[in-house]
Amino acid sequence: MTPKLVRPAAGTGRSAPADRFDRRLIAPMVLGSVLNPVNSSMIAVALVPIGVAFGAPPARTAWLVSALYLATAVGQPVIGRLVDMYGPRRLYLTGTALVGTAGLMGALAPSLGVLIAARVLLGFGTSAAYPASMQLTRSEAERTGRDSPTGVLTALAVANQTVAVVGPALGGFLIGVGGWRAIFTVNVPLSAACLVLGALWLPGATVSNAGRRSVDLPGMVIFAAMLLSFMFFLMDPRPTHWWLPVLAVAAAAGFALRELRLDRPFIDLRVLGGNVPLLATYLRQLLGYTTAYSFMYGFTQWLEEGRGLHASTAGLVLLPLSVSALTVSGLTGRREAVRGKLLAGGLVQVAACAGLLLLDSGSPVWLLLAAGVVMGVPQGLIGIANQNALYRQSAPERIASAAGLLRTFMYLGALGASAADAGFFAHGADTAGLHDLALFTAAGSVLFVLVTLFDRSLSTVTPLSGKA
Repeated sequence: MTPKLVRPAAGTGRSAPADRFDRRLIAPMVLGSVLNPVNSSMIAVALVPIGVAFGAPPARTAWLVSALYLATAVGQPVIGRLVDMYGPRRLYLTGTALVGTAGLMGALAPSLGVLIAARVLLGFGTSAAYPASMQLTRSEAERTGRDSPTGVLTALAVANQTVAVVGPALGGFLIGVGGWRAIFTVNVPLSAACLVLGALWLPGATVSNAGRRSVDLPGMVIFAAMLLSFMFFLMDPRPTHWWLPVLAVAAAAGFALRELRLDRPFIDLRVLGGNVPLLATYLRQLLGYTTAYSFMYGFTQWLEEGRGLHASTAGLVLLPLSVSALTVSGLTGRREAVRGKLLAGGLVQVAACAGLLLLDSGSPVWLLLAAGVVMGVPQGLIGIANQNALYRQSAPERIASAAGLLRTFMYLGALGASAADAGFFAHGADTAGLHDLALFTAAGSVLFVLVTLFDRSLSTVTPLSGKA
């Protein structure tokens, strides 16, 4: 049951504008939604110094990446469903409070194990803001009677793109100033700002007792078991772990049987199964972000180990990627052109992966910068295009759940990237491992292009018109 949002927003003392998007919501929406990408990207330049501090090889520090994505891959759809049912306010405030707690825990962590636990808590904490933002966008469109969220969706996408690509440079700066622990302390002021803005502006919601009774807790638990068993195997695939994929398949079968029998399931497989365009969008999200995160983590580690750059210098080398992605997002953000953006993004990703094969330990700095510029182009196209496609392809009453699943597929891509990095860099981030990683991501990018080419539904996606 979709909750009814109550205006005015708590603490505002005045009504929201009747005929246009409530601009007061944009600040908490954007700030909350960037908590995950900023923590995802800053860690890229911290993996090597953290490994040195705790005497851990890349295969172990890779769990700092995987832990966050394991938590968010499970947390996003679960919390997204709760947002659909209970409204965005309480989930947003709870999640952002967890982010601050995780930041303190990471900054004071005495061991790699505690640091990984902090990343798990961080993953769950950052899982609320994005589905909450998508639900608010949909509810505002319904309240104002203007189905024109282009500006708001673009603001969310560009903010996430900005933070994701600027994150390595920011992380490198923080490490240079205060060591690797500084990248965790940044979560404390961010969390505080989200809590203040959320308490001031986010609307409350009224939920009936029937809505409360519709929480499918067993379904959520089975879904989590399915994802976790699959991801643990993906992170360490070996014959002795054969039982993990078996458990994942069994959990998937049990989950499908349960959800198909319920009137109010956690994930309505009947709707999802008949929504082929949405499933294609999820697949493209998985493929696109496997390449993007493989580059972010793999290329950055190679810059530090294979090329011999300091963490702060490696962060600066990635700045052109930030500029490229932001420029592309800014120029194309308000134009729908979903299919054109996806095709262009996929083709440039293929070219960027091929370009990595030209790099070695003696490559000039200008070539390293050029690699970032080229990879920034698809990062400025794919995320926005998939988000706009999902907004049109998902059922209005399930928008937060669908958005949570979109993020889940993005994090599955990140987990795949982390597993690939750990596998190809098993003995260190050398040039041979980088070239193998480039071939792996090139294959995924080619598949991305093929999926887009054969998806005829993209030509019928209704353009988002007007201004929000």
